[in-house]
Amino acid sequence: MKTVYIYDAVRTPRGRGKKDGKLHTVRPVDLAGSVLEAIQQRNNLDTTLVNDVVLGCVTQVGEQGGCIAKSAALYANYADSVSGYTLNRFCGSGLEAINQGASSIMSGYFDMIVAGGVEALSRVPIGSDGGAWMIDPDVATKTHFVPQGISADLISTLAGYSRTDVDSFAVESQNKATQAWEENRFAKSIIPIRDQNGLMILEKDEHIRPGTTVESLSGLRPSFLEMGTKYGFDAVALQKYPEIMEIEHVHHAGNSSGIVDGSSVVLIGNEESGLKAGIKPRAKIRSFSMVSTEPTIMLTGPAPATNKALKAAGMEIGDIDLIEINEAFASVVLRFIEETGADLGKVNVNGGAIAMGHPLGATGAMLLGTVLDELERQNKSTGLITLCIGGGMGIATIIERV
Repeated sequence: MKTVYIYDAVRTPRGRGKKDGKLHTVRPVDLAGSVLEAIQQRNNLDTTLVNDVVLGCVTQVGEQGGCIAKSAALYANYADSVSGYTLNRFCGSGLEAINQGASSIMSGYFDMIVAGGVEALSRVPIGSDGGAWMIDPDVATKTHFVPQGISADLISTLAGYSRTDVDSFAVESQNKATQAWEENRFAKSIIPIRDQNGLMILEKDEHIRPGTTVESLSGLRPSFLEMGTKYGFDAVALQKYPEIMEIEHVHHAGNSSGIVDGSSVVLIGNEESGLKAGIKPRAKIRSFSMVSTEPTIMLTGPAPATNKALKAAGMEIGDIDLIEINEAFASVVLRFIEETGADLGKVNVNGGAIAMGHPLGATGAMLLGTVLDELERQNKSTGLITLCIGGGMGIATIIERV
């Protein structure tokens, strides 16, 4: 099989996913088009060499519908010969786009692909596309569906993570993200978003809250307590996990991933395509994996996905230099570290989605770019990217610098 090389990665800043967020005025096609243009310009790329644009997008309705991958490629002035498709693997969509693109390159089906994701949560709210699993009472009952916040609190209850534990983790995420921005660690991949007149809209992740403390977070009410008790979702979860008497609700807006807008893409290809384009690879993809686990607890997929990717690469967790795991909720990362034995000092060294936000379909590609930049900054070799996904799924990718 062909080796898949990573040639470049770019992302937008993350804007608050509400109407007062800086990116609310920017259409999803503009977000995606901006990163597609940037990766072309940074590499002086002849887009006739690109076979496909693959974008993850979780809520494919309205402005994000109609195969936004192809629409954005056209809007970014890519060659007419470039095809495009959009996929939905829930929160893993951006990384799944890269992994599926890598599969096509490994098989020889394609030579060069731009893959990533986009999500404008301030303009196309999560859940606005519906879905039987979440809104059909018969399907939800049969499958023991609960919202992810209930799942996060279930993980904490089973593992014995206290409110202080999850809040302390969240504070560290904020502190690390603040330091990373102060030291310009994201400068290599961030492209500022400007309006049609060239005026700056956003150049920095907007969701970060410097100065956050455990004390300041202690005043926030649990976000999923009423959902669990008043609307019966706790009872549904306890049917699957009768060993606990009740769910302790410890998650809230300050220790859960922020709702944000953003887009990110990664340029991948085989060796021959890079030579034709006149660009040098920064890394290669060693392995990737997809798993699914019990769907009510839902958020435990990263550890088994990581173990599967490690086995495929002939590696152990100690061989990985840096790890990016999506901070969907604090308990997800704590559980991952406990299950895999990962070194906390290698995990999310520049903060994560609790501090900077989680633009759903774009996050996986953002995390790959983040770990690649940090590997280069620290002159280290191997990186792991992993995310929990709705329905119990988990995804992981291992990269190695070249």
